[in-house]
Amino acid sequence: MTEISPAGSSLAAKVLELIAGGQATSRAELSDRLGAAASTVSLTVQQLLAQGLVAEEGTQASTGGRPRKVLRLGGADGFAIAADLGGSHARVGVVHSGGTLTDVATVPFSMADGPERGLASLSETLTELAERHGDGTLRGVGVSLPGPVDVSAGAVLLPSRMPGWTAFPVRSWLEERFGVSAAVDNDANLMALGEHSVRPPGAQQSITVKAGTAIGVGIIASGQLYRGATGAAGDITHVRLPAAGDTPCSCGNTGCLETVASGAALVRGLREAGVAVETTADVVRLAGLADPAATRAVRRAGHLLGEVLCANVNFFNPDAVYLGGILSTVEPFVAAVRSQLYEGCHPLATEHLVIERARTGADAGLLGAGLFALQRAFTGALDAISQTPSAPPRMPRQHAHR
Repeated sequence: MTEISPAGSSLAAKVLELIAGGQATSRAELSDRLGAAASTVSLTVQQLLAQGLVAEEGTQASTGGRPRKVLRLGGADGFAIAADLGGSHARVGVVHSGGTLTDVATVPFSMADGPERGLASLSETLTELAERHGDGTLRGVGVSLPGPVDVSAGAVLLPSRMPGWTAFPVRSWLEERFGVSAAVDNDANLMALGEHSVRPPGAQQSITVKAGTAIGVGIIASGQLYRGATGAAGDITHVRLPAAGDTPCSCGNTGCLETVASGAALVRGLREAGVAVETTADVVRLAGLADPAATRAVRRAGHLLGEVLCANVNFFNPDAVYLGGILSTVEPFVAAVRSQLYEGCHPLATEHLVIERARTGADAGLLGAGLFALQRAFTGALDAISQTPSAPPRMPRQHAHR
């Protein structure tokens, strides 16, 4: 059996990641995505084929020459169950090898219940999802969390709106419950991962904004999710703004972007002005009806968000800024962000900059959670092979219910 050396495992992991996300389905596409020689990519694919981690079958149309064989992850029936958690609800679904999302539903979920009670309730729903696909193989479980996450530990760090969740081992809890690999990350990061998976190969540098009750940013750099040294990359919500004055923020400082541009801030401001709103969805609904107060509020929020994003765009020079979250469904908000970026950024930074809503919409974080779970499962199998070359591949086992 062809062995995969530790030196080659990094490239092999990237190949698996692209195939798992549906971003590459042929050796030629892998070579283009990775910027690697066709011979190097072909050798890596051959090693993965020999280990059973990748399968090659059928053909797809090409622009010339021989038809290309189609690559997929080994075991086409493999899937991940995923959840995107919010304060009072969760969006759940099944993500299949190749990036297809099915069985999407919104279910009740209370973050205030704490991790053990909340996850126990969620796991019942996820178990039902897995059982619907009993003829397939559950490879992993992915969960998107609305707070800072230590990905290596699989736990939440100092969340402002998740009482009782700090340092709780979410990933270990899920792995013990389901008997397969689990993956957890911040919601904005997974939104960026999900959105990146449906974008063309040329978009290798992007900023994805989640603008909802809170504000978060996920960064794709050179085609990879960038988390920073401690996982805090993209936390623009606590950038201080003169327009925010000395308004107290949940982080303990004053004058943060969150206090003037988040959905929670809009609800607070409109209620103080006598407008009957309870949630960010209420603000969005009123703005959609052209309510003057709500429209002014979301436009100002978009302007302030754009002001902070200007520094990021000038510094990072991305290909694109994708706007997600419930506030991105309001045109005045999107228009204000776009206008501020064009006004405040250097012309070279915006010359070819794409600024638009996330194509994956409300499913971005859910898709990203499932893809991350699949990537973790298959790269885990790859690591096992690299450490014990003579052993057969060790794939995650069928799901267990405890």
